[in-house]
Amino acid sequence: MSVVSSLSFHSRGGFSRHAIETPFQQHYPSNDALSMTATTRRKAIFNSVSVVSSLVLVSPNSAIATTPDISNYIDGERGLKYLVTKEGNPDKPKAERAQKVKASYILTLNGFKEDGGKEVDSSKGLFGDKPLEFFVGVSQVIKGWDLAVMDMREGEYRKLVIPPSLGYGDEGAGGDIPGGATLYFEVGLVEIGKMGKMGPEQVKW
Repeated sequence: MSVVSSLSFHSRGGFSRHAIETPFQQHYPSNDALSMTATTRRKAIFNSVSVVSSLVLVSPNSAIATTPDISNYIDGERGLKYLVTKEGNPDKPKAERAQKVKASYILTLNGFKEDGGKEVDSSKGLFGDKPLEFFVGVSQVIKGWDLAVMDMREGEYRKLVIPPSLGYGDEGAGGDIPGGATLYFEVGLVEIGKMGKMGPEQVKW
């Protein structure tokens, strides 16, 4: 299963491994604006989503989720909590707004996998890890991701606990992410790339 994000807070959302058109080009039709036309396999972690059949099967004998201990996590912006599990390259700067990045991830609900949380999406599949490519800080992904990734260095890995206000809010995302859900991500910033040019709506972020 893969998270499909629209680039608008006003559209619906979901999950799919199939190519899905997003409203991004409707909002930013100019060739000078950032686009995600290359991301047809997985337009992940974006703001609006619609869920199709999951690739994750849950066994009847799956472990019961327990509340994770996040007492040693750092308090980030707006209720975001994180734990650095691998330091990044200290010689490289952090990502800036509108900079293209690649990130690997695992998304679980009701805690992390070791807590019995249910995996609902991942960049890792049968053919290895396929990191998500997007422009950071311009609302192409949920706010919790933007805030976290812009604070990371290339090669850094973190565990994120993202509150509903920085995730999918009260509406949730299709049938797999209920309204009011806290999101548990394991994220690795694989690469920081070139800068893009922001459209007028992105400047307002």
